[in-house]
Amino acid sequence: MLKLSAVTKMFGLSTAVNSIDLEIGKGQIVGVIGRSGAGKSTLLRIINRLIDPSEGAIEFDGKTVSDLKGRELRLWRARCAMIFQQFNLVNRLDVLTNVLVGRVATNGTLPILFKQFSAAERTMAAKALDRLNLLPQALQRADTLSGGQQQRVAIARALVQMPDIVLADEPIASLDPHNARLVMEALKAINREDGITVICNLHTLDAARSYCDRIIGLAKGSIVFDGGPEGLTSDVLQRIYGEDGAAPIDESLTAGQFGRPAIGAGAGIASETNPVWA
Repeated sequence: MLKLSAVTKMFGLSTAVNSIDLEIGKGQIVGVIGRSGAGKSTLLRIINRLIDPSEGAIEFDGKTVSDLKGRELRLWRARCAMIFQQFNLVNRLDVLTNVLVGRVATNGTLPILFKQFSAAERTMAAKALDRLNLLPQALQRADTLSGGQQQRVAIARALVQMPDIVLADEPIASLDPHNARLVMEALKAINREDGITVICNLHTLDAARSYCDRIIGLAKGSIVFDGGPEGLTSDVLQRIYGEDGAAPIDESLTAGQFGRPAIGAGAGIASETNPVWA
């Protein structure tokens, strides 16, 4: 259980996250939606401890995450893997090595710099790439891959961290619809097949409705909605996206990029040649 209690983040006089209370159980897949500047990215970075909260506490399985320092903090960041919009791969390194970088919290920096990985770790990385249908690209430079492939390499890197939670910060914002589907199917599959909790910031309502069991709506740093996709009525969407004097949200404008996939346990992860949403 991940628990946030009165978590607030101030940047000077500006409140990015405003006294958030939130509990997320193991194995949920949660979409976080809201306008640009609503506090979505800040919230994920606070959970991962890339930035510290100004006030409040973060707990996971009874341990106070917001108090961790040093090695314990590095290990938490491994257990709470982060996937970024811009992939954060090392372009000059091959794909397999980029995945193995995910072992840095466990192994330390020097072994990573000198590519000192065990046979078991290399096997783990190869299996992660195979799950993402990227094993044939294992020895290519990262910068030779498409954007969608690079984002799936980032997911494979997260998997070798052996995380309890995966935080995805706008993972499909820079991708075309086809690659966006591949990435979202991958996140859905590791959630269903591995029981990993996934918390994903999303910029489209259609993606949130199609892939997330629970949706959290943020407005001006505060939670204004927390429920299932069916609860996203026009009034709720106005609270999330609307501002004083703004025109009502037209839900039809947000639909059409994603269909609702029929995903069951063991459905597998999509590939270019096996699009499981079809």
